[in-house]
Amino acid sequence: MADQEPTRDQLVELVTREVLAALAERADICATPEKLRSVVANGADRVSFHGDAGDVPLDLAKYIDHTLLKPDATQAEVDTMCEEAVEYGFASVCINPTWVRRAAERLKGSDVKVCTVIGFPLGATTPEIKAMEARRALRDGAKEVDMVINVGALKSGHNELVRKDIEKVVDAAHEGGAIAKVILETSLLTDEEKVIASALSKQAKADFVKTSTGFGGGGATVYDVALMRETVGPDMGVKASGGVRTLEDAEDMIAAGATRIGASAGVQIVGGNEGDSDGKGY
Repeated sequence: MADQEPTRDQLVELVTREVLAALAERADICATPEKLRSVVANGADRVSFHGDAGDVPLDLAKYIDHTLLKPDATQAEVDTMCEEAVEYGFASVCINPTWVRRAAERLKGSDVKVCTVIGFPLGATTPEIKAMEARRALRDGAKEVDMVINVGALKSGHNELVRKDIEKVVDAAHEGGAIAKVILETSLLTDEEKVIASALSKQAKADFVKTSTGFGGGGATVYDVALMRETVGPDMGVKASGGVRTLEDAEDMIAAGATRIGASAGVQIVGGNEGDSDGKGY
């Protein structure tokens, strides 16, 4: 019996313990943005993340998914978001699936990708429906998909269901040459659940883990970004979304290990101004 391979649940439990122990040693660093910036300014390691993305970039715009996910978004607003994304050089425009085809047409010939959301915002649809939704979005022109995990299944301990749910969307995305990001909705999770969800996303071969939908009652924190980075390692993407409204916010998230920022205030961020909180979704 001693020579048996550990089960997936046992591995996840082990990873959880190790990551939480590592983060506990750095809790004082992650406690406030001021403390984290102080560490960064002094040239210390950025919360155990050693990738190039730990350096705050000169061209911050390429880290930003310019986001419009409010339910009453209009065609004119989507068109404006696309124009702004091209003007400022954002990584993508992140919009609801109904606008993917139009956004793809508006962005044709530019370097800006179309990103959309799957199972949004609750994550409670079945894996098959999420995969179908992802494939339709790719046919319409999406190059990145951000899926919401089944939060209830995770909190019920149904880890294999959560992994398969993620895997189906990831497989659909990769079949179409697209990037798959996994939204954890961190405000609803314990630290242990955040680690488990991040580990399951990595096992399912997702390209990114992501903090929030922006509709779950909370957004990205420096601590959560560091926790997710600590779990997935240096090679997987981490997207901070929800409540990132200023240049300082974005710099804090990147210093903690984020490689992408989801924000409706992208123009204000790159301009160094405080963005508004208008309910656009991130």
